[in-house]
Amino acid sequence: MDRKLLDILCCPASKQPLALLNKAELEALNAAIANGGLLRVDGSVQSEPVREGLITRDHQTIYRIDDGIPVLLADEGIATALVADFPR
Repeated sequence: MDRKLLDILCCPASKQPLALLNKAELEALNAAIANGGLLRVDGSVQSEPVREGLITRDHQTIYRIDDGIPVLLADEGIATALVADFPR
């Protein structure tokens, strides 16, 4: 992801800055998805693995990046509290 773009992005709900998910966070997220899907904020299931993602500064919400495009819809965020063994 372009660094300049990352510097201006923020969470649509909390307005917190976003950072790229690190390898451990991405692995924990995809393990939770592989274990039967994971619910997004809107209640829909995230059944596809995430290749890249963004996380809020407080490490509470994840937003996926699809084909290089951040999906910054508050309803499509994933709460890290739902991800077992998510690194803090």
